Amino acid sequence: MKKLTNYEKDFQKKMKNPTFRTGFQEEYAKLAFAYQIAQFRKKQNISQTELAKRLKTTQSAIARMEAGEQNFTLDTLQKVADAFHRKLKIDLV
Repeated sequence: MKKLTNYEKDFQKKMKNPTFRTGFQEEYAKLAFAYQIAQFRKKQNISQTELAKRLKTTQSAIARMEAGEQNFTLDTLQKVADAFHRKLKIDLV
């Protein structure tokens, strides 16, 4: 069994706090979606400017999305899915 680092031990301790855990999970989900946007855009060889045109927004808004610095509305999530010709799937688990 792998020995945990001090950081990992501290993280496990913090995750026992419901407020911390909820905040972490929300940020993780936002960053995971931001990463997906960047990956889909790069795989399709689309610039941030081109994606911004598809979403009727600005290049700086796309940069914020990809940096995880923007909260996503359901409408925005659907527009992103449409821009990449994908279906939006949201699960409650």
